[in-house]
Amino acid sequence: MSKGSPHRSVGGITCVGCTEVYSDWKHWPCLFPQHGPGRKHDRAIVLEPWQGAIVEGHPEAFIRGLIHSDGCRVENRVRRQVGGEWKYYLYPRYEFVSVSEDIIGLLTGALDHLGIPWKRQIRRQAPGRGRDRIVVSVARRGAVARMDAFVGPKY
Repeated sequence: MSKGSPHRSVGGITCVGCTEVYSDWKHWPCLFPQHGPGRKHDRAIVLEPWQGAIVEGHPEAFIRGLIHSDGCRVENRVRRQVGGEWKYYLYPRYEFVSVSEDIIGLLTGALDHLGIPWKRQIRRQAPGRGRDRIVVSVARRGAVARMDAFVGPKY
């Protein structure tokens, strides 16, 4: 941050599991045009070429940031009838939810880059309850283990 705005002070606050870094500068939106006016899902979210190069070089950190902001790791519970008896299965999965096709595209592009399989579904909202949610899930055992290696706990 100090390289981006060398004449501005940069501060930090240590929190549990992270450090919040801040700097007050009116030109940050020029460097990060995704942070423009209005709602994210109503405007284009496109990475600048230099941002895309960073994401391509560090897809794990990008995915971790997305999961920590708008995602989660949960234990999925499934009930199936097998041979006349109900069987219950628990397995871990990652889920990421957004209404922005652009943000979903950035996440799934990074997952594809790492060879992590994912599925997408639409959660329909009742009329008058807002926009439909797009859910990306990673549930295959190997894929979840791969993500566990770099996502870490959400604080």
